[in-house]
Amino acid sequence: MEMEIAPVILPATLDALSRLGQYVKDASEKAGLDRQAAYNLRLAVDEIATNIIVHGYEEAGLTGDILVQGKLNDGEITIAVEDSGTPFDPLAKKLPTEEDLARPLEERPIGGLGIYLVLKGVDKFAYERSGNRNRNIFTMKRRLPGNGGN
Repeated sequence: MEMEIAPVILPATLDALSRLGQYVKDASEKAGLDRQAAYNLRLAVDEIATNIIVHGYEEAGLTGDILVQGKLNDGEITIAVEDSGTPFDPLAKKLPTEEDLARPLEERPIGGLGIYLVLKGVDKFAYERSGNRNRNIFTMKRRLPGNGGN
């Protein structure tokens, strides 16, 4: 059975991140995620949303909104973050390697750590570009009795 979580439209400003975080927290509770999974999902969504606001809107001189939609089914929770900022596929960026991460901070290449954390924190991450919209999709498995247990 699939259940939509009421979507929310937020201004693409850093001030809106706390409301976005609350949406993800509430959705995680509805999904029955444990604390660590809920934290990882919130961190991943926050990282991408921050990049959307700073790079996709502010640095581009644009203003706009971010649409956040949640969906639950028996096996997983999905959070989609959609915007009309500058086109950007986070998966196209070169991710740091384990070797890069082992280096001292001052020797590491700049960039890519946020998406690395996103990919490590959620069960599945996808990006789509549709028309003039970016869509970042985060999925976490629900570990419920009967599908892997708690």
